[in-house]
Amino acid sequence: MDKRKQIIDEVVSRLKTVYPDAMCALEWGGGEENAWKLLVMGRLSAQCTDARVNIVCRELFEKYPTAQALGDGDITEIENIVKPCGLYRMKASDIKRSCKLLCDEYGGVIPNSMDELLKFPGVGRKIANLLLGDLYKKPAIVADTHCIRICGRLGMYDESLKDPVKVEKIMVGLVEPCEQSDFCHRIVQFGRDICNARSPKCGECPLADICKGRR
Repeated sequence: MDKRKQIIDEVVSRLKTVYPDAMCALEWGGGEENAWKLLVMGRLSAQCTDARVNIVCRELFEKYPTAQALGDGDITEIENIVKPCGLYRMKASDIKRSCKLLCDEYGGVIPNSMDELLKFPGVGRKIANLLLGDLYKKPAIVADTHCIRICGRLGMYDESLKDPVKVEKIMVGLVEPCEQSDFCHRIVQFGRDICNARSPKCGECPLADICKGRR
């Protein structure tokens, strides 16, 4: 067996103990009726913290309570609301057009395939995998900054690798399919609490003894 596979199996097990509830950091509400909100929030989260997206979307979803309403919304008003998320003109355009596409072409139902999800404006593999994992419980690796950083530190690949698609493909081959989506949520929590980018708390880390970065 690949030594990395043994290590990542242990990582999955330990993170389950530390974070028994694998929660998405984006507060989209859950449920089929709110699935469109995860699409919107995923797009807004690019180069922005989940915490800020959560705050901004409270106002956004109050103003536009349905995908249809957001798809038909005034672009200037949408821009003004999402401005704190950065890149606001592009993001406002993407979420408005995505909601329009969702309603016009998919009957308001988020599609459950990678190919279809990539047709939505501003949606890349990271957002698509988030949707597939959270909405449809499919195997999906969300190669965000936390996943890329931490899995590199753990020795799953060279730490200099920053390509999300390459990281995704590597981790898909190492993490058991049934664990992938929850693993990514736990990695985000772990990255914020312990293994942050600038000053990881190695002395408090439950993975320190198996972390290549410590050896």
